[in-house]
Amino acid sequence: MARDGPLAARCRNPRYSRGVFASASPVIFYLTLAIWLALLVLKAFALGDAVMRPKDAFPAADKQTKPLWLLLVGLAMLIHLIPTFSSPLNFLNIAGTIAAAVYVVGVRPAVREVGGRGGGQGRADGPYGPW
Repeated sequence: MARDGPLAARCRNPRYSRGVFASASPVIFYLTLAIWLALLVLKAFALGDAVMRPKDAFPAADKQTKPLWLLLVGLAMLIHLIPTFSSPLNFLNIAGTIAAAVYVVGVRPAVREVGGRGGGQGRADGPYGPW
């Protein structure tokens, strides 16, 4: 069955072979890549910070528990790295980004104020007192 309409002629024309957005495609690709990398950095920062904070600082700051925040931000990071969900506009990726942003903007300052730098006690102290 031959296709002899104007659309078929356009499909055979090399000028139309890459689609309507042929010139915008690299721009969109690099913009999406930049957004993907920025969200990866946000989630990695949130996960790393949640790991470093002391467990007792979360309830003291009247926030959810540390294991819950580790689970939320860890799942956000995992979903971000799975190729099936890797688009920044994917629903699960957006939900993970919101969880990481809530941690960085809301939970981190409160926990930081209550619990200090995290980890063990006396970490910020030198041999003769605070640094």
